[in-house]
Amino acid sequence: MRNNRKFFHSIYFKMALVFSLMMLITLEVVGAVFVKQLESQNLETFKNSVQVKPYVVTSIRKQLENKNQDEANRQIKSILENIDTDSSNEIQVVDAKGNIRGTNQNSYQYLVGQKTQNTNIKYALNRLEAFEQNTSNGDNRYYTKISPIYNSRKNNNTSLGVVYIKANLNSVYQNINSVTVIYLFASLIAILAILLLTLLISRAITKPIDAMRRQTLKISQGDYSGHVDIYGNDELDQLANEINNLSFRIEESQEASESERRRLDSVLDNMTDGVVSTDRRGKVIIINDEALNFLDIDKDKVIGQSILDVLGLEDRFTFKELMEKPERVFVDYSNEERKLIVTAHFSLIQRESGFVNGLACVLHDVTAQQKLDEDRKQFVSNVSHELRTPLTSVHSYIEALSDGAMEDPELAPKFLNVAKDETDRMTRMINDLLTLSRMDSGTQKFETELVNINRLYNYILDRFDMIIQSDDDKVEKNYSIKRIFSKEDLWVEIDTDRFTQVIDNIMNNAIKYSPDGGVITCRLYVNHNRVILSISDQGLGMPKSAINQIFNRFYRVDKARSRAQGGSGLGLAISKEVIEALNGRIWANSVEGQGSTFYISLPYESVEEDLWDAKED
Repeated sequence: MRNNRKFFHSIYFKMALVFSLMMLITLEVVGAVFVKQLESQNLETFKNSVQVKPYVVTSIRKQLENKNQDEANRQIKSILENIDTDSSNEIQVVDAKGNIRGTNQNSYQYLVGQKTQNTNIKYALNRLEAFEQNTSNGDNRYYTKISPIYNSRKNNNTSLGVVYIKANLNSVYQNINSVTVIYLFASLIAILAILLLTLLISRAITKPIDAMRRQTLKISQGDYSGHVDIYGNDELDQLANEINNLSFRIEESQEASESERRRLDSVLDNMTDGVVSTDRRGKVIIINDEALNFLDIDKDKVIGQSILDVLGLEDRFTFKELMEKPERVFVDYSNEERKLIVTAHFSLIQRESGFVNGLACVLHDVTAQQKLDEDRKQFVSNVSHELRTPLTSVHSYIEALSDGAMEDPELAPKFLNVAKDETDRMTRMINDLLTLSRMDSGTQKFETELVNINRLYNYILDRFDMIIQSDDDKVEKNYSIKRIFSKEDLWVEIDTDRFTQVIDNIMNNAIKYSPDGGVITCRLYVNHNRVILSISDQGLGMPKSAINQIFNRFYRVDKARSRAQGGSGLGLAISKEVIEALNGRIWANSVEGQGSTFYISLPYESVEEDLWDAKED
């Protein structure tokens, strides 16, 4: 099968095929003209053979002029039956009124005396002119001729009727088809003879070409041994000699190129940066594995594509701009799965003559550096902003005391208390920053133990109940705590101190932002092996845009109000870090004007009651 395929793709076959097709086209054109001319002559001969003789037309004319119609019809029938014509040919005589006066077909005698329904006959009667037409019905072909019969009087062109002839053309076309078959058979024999002769001639011509083909195939496969035999000094022999020289030169250049390629591949594969190289039209021709990892794409989809499309820079630059002014640009390839920012350094690839071959691009990952810079700037900005306000307040009150307020027995204590409160606020902020720093670095220790969260949660809330029930004048706002707890004991492995710190942060916020006399609702229940705690207040609530940011460091919904109430902006950030360290989750829901609800979800373990009792003993 493979040898047959090679034969049909060989030049021997193609040459024979070309000559055969040329001969076939020539024979077909000549045959088409010949058959067409033969058809025309045969049809013309056939049409002449079915003509109604003039003496017959004269006899029919006399009968059409006869006033005795019945007698005339019998005579017309006799005339038509005596006409020497093929029995398959149909002849009808129709008078000027469209009445059929006679027919040569016995099976159609019943039509005599009836109006003709043939549209062609009606056409001929109306136009008073002859009509010819070739038609087909299935496998049969017919020739139709309608000849008018005029009045015998001189200078009177009144039509007496027409003679309708319908003749079968099948015999004519059978003869034509027979001649066509003979012609095609002769043409086929001629083509086969030409094909055989062409194969013999083409083999003698293409034998040296085949030898050169085999040698070039070996060269393309990296085998430079062997050579093409040379038998003379014609053009093909000269070409064979050049192929032998080319084989030697390619072998030398291939060894040098292979050595350089291995060196380049080794360098690219061991680079920590991505490298992309293009041709002079900006199409990617080289790309290393690190660049493919950055772009998250397969090599097959990159090679041959525009570097601007590959790097996603088609909206920012044109290739001409990069060629004229190579520069360094930042590109963000971040997605839902990863954060990646790289710098793309572009440079020209030039020959010694200065001709530009293409463009080289080095991709360097600066994600960590960018994040570090952003975090550092954000941290410095937030800390400096948060510390500036209390420091300014302390400086202002101390300056006022230095200017003489110290001597005022009423103002001096107030100013000193404000300075102390602001100093305490800065101390809390620094302690919170140290706590977050330890959590970020992983040095914060958690002393976890299996705790009945029901009891612990009640214990924490009891302290807030005691604050409002005390007679301390420092209590500025009344509130009540409503508890909706599960009655069963729920055991959770947590760090009690850190968990208490989280509940304190949320409760303090609820108290701060609740109206005087408001109700703070605390819930505790189990949902799909998770313990859910919630704390709801009746405060001002938060806009939707703020809900996803309240756990960010130093974020405040209402900055002026938060500072006035002494918040550092770090409490919820610490709470989030603590809960996540305990394998839990914290989130919030809020509606402006209707208060906020904070939720804490912790993993729940079903533990027998006597285990807690044993631990207490």
